[in-house]
This record gives sequence, structure tokens and C-alpha cells, in this order.
Amino acid sequence: MSKVWLVTGSARGLGRKIVEAALIAGERVIATARDPRHLADLVERYGERVRAIALDVTDPAAAAHAVQAALEAFGRLDVVVNNAGFGHLAPFEQAPADDFRAQIDTNFYGVVNVTRAALPVLRQQRSGHIIQISSVGGRIGMAGFSAYQAAKWAVGGFTEVISQELAPFGVKVTALEPGSMKTDWSTEAGSALPDLLPDYLPSVGKIVELLGQYVGNETGDPARVAEVVLRLAYHDNLPAHLLLGSDALHFSGEGDRTRAASAAQWHEVSLSTDFAAPGPVPAFPKV
Repeated sequence: MSKVWLVTGSARGLGRKIVEAALIAGERVIATARDPRHLADLVERYGERVRAIALDVTDPAAAAHAVQAALEAFGRLDVVVNNAGFGHLAPFEQAPADDFRAQIDTNFYGVVNVTRAALPVLRQQRSGHIIQISSVGGRIGMAGFSAYQAAKWAVGGFTEVISQELAPFGVKVTALEPGSMKTDWSTEAGSALPDLLPDYLPSVGKIVELLGQYVGNETGDPARVAEVVLRLAYHDNLPAHLLLGSDALHFSGEGDRTRAASAAQWHEVSLSTDFAAPGPVPAFPKV
């Protein structure tokens, strides 16, 4: 039996690939976007198996409307893909407050809003999959992406908690953490870049150079990521986190090694704060 999907951010990029993969596989889809006119060709091609719904994920009422649309059209909801999101590159000090908040609202609270709207349905069904499209940026920190990566770290923690809460009644949750993909994400990320203050050239400036090298040369194939998403929706043993792409594995591994080395270096200081710790707080490691 085919599943009913709700995919956010379906107009382009990975979200579009996920919707297309699901429809090709015979699934039924609520495809959402801020402007559903961008989905008109899918409605024309796949007819009654797809509904194009307007959704701003930062609006809880709109999220509830999208879930209700799935129930009215197809009678159930099986797979929620929280894909909508964007990132802008800028030093934190130079990032406009409204843009910083917009990134948090979309990348984190968008996930929260759609998940909150869908959960009563999935709980009553005693089944379902929630797939969060996060990023390797949810495991590492990279200068210039304070808002985006703060949101993705939050998505990772949120996913770990609710995956434990929902498991007893059959709802599976995972956070996918891809590296770079051939979408327009990198172009969008650099679109709001301010003129860097000289003090940020050694840090954010290096990331600007790296991003410029990535545009058009991204490692990940969004069609292959969409295939993974499609297969995960039929798998009952999901990891809380799943890295996707060789670059994601590389950067995550580097981050893990750096944290492990730091933890070892400061191990005695960490132990020294217990009531039962012997002696005074030890000297701090030398840089």
C-alpha cells in the first residue's frame, strides 16, 4: 500500500527531488511551498496523487492546515519530511537581527511547528515516519553560519528527544545530515554576505573562499539523497542521526576528533568539580 507524504520546501532543490521520487514510486504527496504555483507541473503530471499546498513553516496555523489537507485528500498521513530551510553566510556581529531570527524560525521552529501539527495524527495511527533534513552543520561549527548551524544543532537535539518519546507507539524519527549537494543552497547562502570587517577576514573570509569553491562542485547528488529518504520511509530501525556524503563524513570526523582531544586534555578539570573530588581544582592545560 502506498504511503501519504507531507514534504516541506518542495518547490526546488532536495525537497523537489524527494517529492518527485515519491510520486515516481507511486506514493501520494502533499507538496508544500510558500508559493505552490511552483508545483503546478507536478499536479498536471500526477493528478490526484499530489496536492500543492501553500505553507510557511514558521506559521503554526499553516502547518496544521497542511496536515489537515493530507487527511482530507488521502485520509491519513504516513511520512513527514521537514525539508524547508535556508542559511546565510555572515559574521554573527554583522548578521542583521531579523535575518538571524528568520533562519532560526525557519530551520528550527519550522520543524517544530510541522512536527507538532502531525504528531496527533501519527500517534493515533500508531505509525509514521518523521524525517528531518538537517545538515552536517548540525554536528560541527563553521565560522559565518551562526544562525543556520545553531538551528541545525537544535534540530539534532530535538530529534534525539522525540525519537525516544515516540518510539513506544510506533513513530520513527531521524535527522539526516548531508554535506554539500548540487542545489542552489550555496548560492543562496552567499547572497546576503556583507562587506566583511577586517577582523573577520581570517575566519569568515576563509569560509567565503571555501564556499566559492563549492558552488557548482558540490559532492552530494540530491537525487540519491531522495532515494535514501524514500527507502527510510519503509524502514523500521532508523538511527537518530544519519550522515550523508563523503564530505559530511570527513567534516564530522574532524569535529569528533577535535572534541575528543579537547575532552582528554581537560579531563582532570572535568572530574575536579565533584564533591568527592580529591584535592584542589588542578592547573588548566597550557595552550
